[in-house]
Amino acid sequence: MIKHIEIFTDGACSGNPGPGGWGVILRFGNHQKELSGGEENTTNNRMELTACIKALEALKEKCEVTLTTDSKYVADAVNNGWAKSWKENGWKKADKKPALNPDLWERFLELLDYHDVMINWVKGHDGHPENERCDALAVAFYKNLKGN
Repeated sequence: MIKHIEIFTDGACSGNPGPGGWGVILRFGNHQKELSGGEENTTNNRMELTACIKALEALKEKCEVTLTTDSKYVADAVNNGWAKSWKENGWKKADKKPALNPDLWERFLELLDYHDVMINWVKGHDGHPENERCDALAVAFYKNLKGN
């Protein structure tokens, strides 16, 4: 029987680019795990994508996943099929400009092909408890990178 996992993600950056962090909550039934990380010089969108990738990579078997994010960049690119089109077009967008973050999109699309993932968008900084927690994890990580 395939497990249903709830995933909540967020990415944050101080400056864009600048030090960034990501935070994840993985939930299976009554079990919950938090993950976080970051990079010294990155962008907000890279941290949003990295959070999604790290969350899915943490799963030890194929799962059915509800992934909740406040990133329109991630949600729209997947739910509207843009990311797959970018890949099919050699990482070019419809306007022929290069798609950003192809390295992360490549990995994320592989994980989306493996797991059965539904992406749910929520408004950020709007009181969603798990989104607020993921944001706190991401911010704490990049503040630690900055030495604050």
